[in-house]
Amino acid sequence: MSLLKEFKEFAMRGNVVDLAVGVVIGGAFGKIVAALVGDVIMPLVSIATAGIDFKELCIPLGKAKDDAVLDTLTKCKEAGVAAIGYGSLIQTIVDFTIVAFAIFMMIKLMNAAKKKQEEAPAAPAAPPEDIVLLREIRDSLKR
Repeated sequence: MSLLKEFKEFAMRGNVVDLAVGVVIGGAFGKIVAALVGDVIMPLVSIATAGIDFKELCIPLGKAKDDAVLDTLTKCKEAGVAAIGYGSLIQTIVDFTIVAFAIFMMIKLMNAAKKKQEEAPAAPAAPPEDIVLLREIRDSLKR
């Protein structure tokens, strides 16, 4: 029974729960970034690069039997020719760069907020008990 109790204590620690929340949010954030890169950024980059579809960029590792031009990943797959699809690597690098930048900005904001909180003046300490008592005596004598 002690193993179960020990596991429960471990699972209920703040760090483990924070990690679980971070993993779930990170997974959702990764999907958002993938959609942003795949559906917004890469089409704009494709327009800027004369219509190149980065997902189709590849290096064929052979020739087609009918001497067809193998200039896209889809054509290589249809011809049954192995190819190195480096276009998806480019897209993944862009994904990673956006995620890394977003995390950097979030940490930068958190550090700035923490620094601002540390620089904020602390509330004045409560006066000692004897001072409070003397003030009460003084106020009584005034009456």
